[in-house]
Amino acid sequence: MNRTDAAEQIEEQGAWPFVTLRIWRRLGERLQQQWHARHHRKRLPPPETLLVVRLPLLLSRGLWLPSKLNWWIGVIFAIGATLFAAASTWTLWPELAAALSLSPATVNATYFAGSIPFTTAAYLQLFQAANAGEFGQGKPLRTKLFAWRPHDAGWLSCLLQFIGTILFNFNTFDGLLPGLTWLKQDLLVWIPNFVGSVLFLASGYLAFIEFCHAYWAWKPENLSWWIVAINLAGCVGFMISAIAAFVPSGGASSAATTIATAFTLQGAICFFLGAVLMLPETAEADGDELPASQSAFDAAS
Repeated sequence: MNRTDAAEQIEEQGAWPFVTLRIWRRLGERLQQQWHARHHRKRLPPPETLLVVRLPLLLSRGLWLPSKLNWWIGVIFAIGATLFAAASTWTLWPELAAALSLSPATVNATYFAGSIPFTTAAYLQLFQAANAGEFGQGKPLRTKLFAWRPHDAGWLSCLLQFIGTILFNFNTFDGLLPGLTWLKQDLLVWIPNFVGSVLFLASGYLAFIEFCHAYWAWKPENLSWWIVAINLAGCVGFMISAIAAFVPSGGASSAATTIATAFTLQGAICFFLGAVLMLPETAEADGDELPASQSAFDAAS
């Protein structure tokens, strides 16, 4: 039976051109159900169950859920963010690096090491989005390593983030090269950093509107809103850092370097918090493969 024979769609919402909320009901029934794009993509329960007031309980439940892909994504992102935060801290306060006998090369290597978990977690999110299934169609019959869904805000967010992390791999690896001139620093380090940060910013905003179903919304009572909002703040921090990191022909000033590093640290802290908050979000879905509303719709399809 196809979806249109079994159910009636009542309303669609979303920041144009995306549809991220659908309200529907089975034919012959009055009960309305909701489909939320982000919660469908990540196999989470309805947003109204993910309340900040329940955070302590959910966090305690979410500390160890290795059977959940969302848990791994959160943990791996948190590892990458921790390494970026550590390297930024050592750069801002070199006396700490000296106390730990860390050379500038070791600090730069820490940035590169942090970029690897970022890329790993970003691909896992892209993989998850590729296998979420279209609205009303259930899970794909075969697992996909990649899909093409440019009409899907969540998938597009994951794709841009993944490409951005690859550019950060190049950016941080090139930062290990000794004796770079100002021009080579801009070509090999700054350009990948700047483009990657633009992609991160676009990705973060797409994730935000995917949850909010609008260009802007204030929903601080909801845990998922905090995740996308904090991650967006981290993307803004990385963007400011990238702008400040441009190296002119006379060399970068100490003030510009400090600003760039400080906003890298701010971005890393935000990404760490966003990643850690994914653990209690995952805990609420523990034992539930699909939100109840989506399961009902798939059963009717």
